[in-house]
Amino acid sequence: MDTYSLLREFADSWVMLSLFLVFIGVVFWAWRPGSRKVHEDVANIPFRHEDKPACSGGCKGSHGNDGATL
Repeated sequence: MDTYSLLREFADSWVMLSLFLVFIGVVFWAWRPGSRKVHEDVANIPFRHEDKPACSGGCKGSHGNDGATL
């Protein structure tokens, strides 16, 4: 049996099975009961500074900047 046929047979059986198991593991990990808080926190990142915009390097602070933006 040549190398290509051997690797092709291995990829068609065991590699596909292992990739499917990794996929199922990732799905179960994402939907685990303890992950709801993490997912809600990540989903609310754009709304964290709704009242006041986030400081993007030009704010007055410990670096001595005067708050001016370019």
